[in-house]
Amino acid sequence: MEFSELQYTLIALVFIWSGFVRSGLGFGGALFTIPFLLLIHNDPLFFLPIISLHLLFFASITFLQSHYQNHQRIESFQLNPPRVNWSFVRFALLIMLAPKVTGVIGLIVLPAKIMNSIIFLMIAGYSITYILGRPLQSNSRTLDIFFLVIGAYVSGTSLLGGPLIIAVALRHIEISSFRHTLFVLWSVLVSIKLAAFIWAGVSLNLLAALYLLPFAGFGHLVGHRMHEQLIKQDTTKFYIVIGWALLATAVVGLYPF
Repeated sequence: MEFSELQYTLIALVFIWSGFVRSGLGFGGALFTIPFLLLIHNDPLFFLPIISLHLLFFASITFLQSHYQNHQRIESFQLNPPRVNWSFVRFALLIMLAPKVTGVIGLIVLPAKIMNSIIFLMIAGYSITYILGRPLQSNSRTLDIFFLVIGAYVSGTSLLGGPLIIAVALRHIEISSFRHTLFVLWSVLVSIKLAAFIWAGVSLNLLAALYLLPFAGFGHLVGHRMHEQLIKQDTTKFYIVIGWALLATAVVGLYPF
């Protein structure tokens, strides 16, 4: 795939942002980057394998770092190291497996133009919830299941199911376990997606993923160092600004359709 120098520069900047958001917040590496990438090159099947590979790589790095840090905390008698809420992971995956596979099939089968319009419509919907300061929330088991099913399908089509899954996770996961539990869940879901890509003969764009890895890595490093500060601060203004940016991007992306 040939890009202009400007496109290469913009894509590199977006992947720095992707690494920062994914590591700093524990989610949003796809949600907050795919709409910008599609404005640069409108082919979701080009970028989604790259984002998926990066997520698996950085999730592994995060777990190795946490394992090392846990040993340090034990040696220095610090309590409450980060943990994974495995009961939530099992509960979520049992519900999400079938709709996830269905969504991946839809991504592979549907034309890029239709997938782009679906992605931008979902982005517009999410952005409004951020602008209004009313992110999706679940308050019952029935709503948990509904959000997980829809989130899994959306994740299969575009990796944008995060806000729906987050709405459920917030009811079940302590903040100290939040990022690590979500990394486990994202890793399993992304592995399913990559396996489907390989089975369907979709290119994983390994060279592009390697080229963009240092940029995403820089963002990941910055986000990792700022993680503790980010989760302790009021992020309302951050989400409002991002919401307006996503809404504007969605409007521009939908205009040709």
